[in-house]
Amino acid sequence: MASIKDVAAQAGVSTTTVSRVLTDPQAVRPVLRERVEAAIAALAYRPNLAARRLRQQKASLIGLIVSDIRSPFFTDVGRAVEDVAYRHGLRLILCNTDEDPAKEQSYLELMADEQASGVIISPSLEGLRRYSGGQWPFPLVLVDRALPDTPADRVLLDNTAAAQRLTEHLLDAGYRRITALAGARSTTGQARHAGYAQAMQARGLEPQQCWLQPTVEAGRAATAELLNQHPADRPDALLASNGLLLRGAAQAIQAAGLQMPHDIGLAGFDNNDWTTLPALDVTVIEQPTYEIGRTAAELLLQRLAEPTRPVRSVVLEGRLLARGSTRRGG
Repeated sequence: MASIKDVAAQAGVSTTTVSRVLTDPQAVRPVLRERVEAAIAALAYRPNLAARRLRQQKASLIGLIVSDIRSPFFTDVGRAVEDVAYRHGLRLILCNTDEDPAKEQSYLELMADEQASGVIISPSLEGLRRYSGGQWPFPLVLVDRALPDTPADRVLLDNTAAAQRLTEHLLDAGYRRITALAGARSTTGQARHAGYAQAMQARGLEPQQCWLQPTVEAGRAATAELLNQHPADRPDALLASNGLLLRGAAQAIQAAGLQMPHDIGLAGFDNNDWTTLPALDVTVIEQPTYEIGRTAAELLLQRLAEPTRPVRSVVLEGRLLARGSTRRGG
């Protein structure tokens, strides 16, 4: 089995250069990096991760803790994080909390036991409130959720502005009795509800909302209940704060035999494959999901390289995709 010294000799470089290519390839000049990578391939060299762990006194891994692994949003984010981790020779542990603060705490403790280098997390509201910084032996990067004073790097969508723009789109299409289906246990749901409420109040309309667990089942049940009201009382449009609630709402509308956009309008967040089906054609805010995950992973690597640098907040923009579910008269 080839050793790191064999790779260094084959490439004509030092073992330090080989190690740097394995851990931080962008820090090595392309010509040297290509020589080292060619030697690694020719010798079929595999790094000794156990030995590296002993030398560094920490694992060559990072954690990704998400609130719902079933959400396509987190599927895309996770893919981006894994891509960056792989390029930098890091292993990735993926954990799912189901919005449960106790599970979230348990997985953070697991990351500490595993001596993780850092963790990217989509935290619960309770987890955010109790995080003070410095309580874990690794840095955190927050994805999708944060409080203004949380002492951690974060990557967010401009959720309030996106929800306000989506609500204004519904209002401009002639809808007035718009009900928001909002996630009850995250800062994201709260920020999107705030944007919706601002747009409604600006037109002199009273916001109406259902605070829900952010799941397909909750969205379906709440929508079915709303649609069971007298036609004069039920909403003429629904706005869902995430893709799972949006899917549940669409299922309930179809089950009730209603037609979009004439019987009821529907809009929400996340440009998932099903939203483009001809029978649905749902208006959405498309989030830059891969960019969110990639940026979070890069922020974590930067934090590991510069532990004392100031906290960074990266805010990305969503894109409104207006489709048939809200296009009256189309």
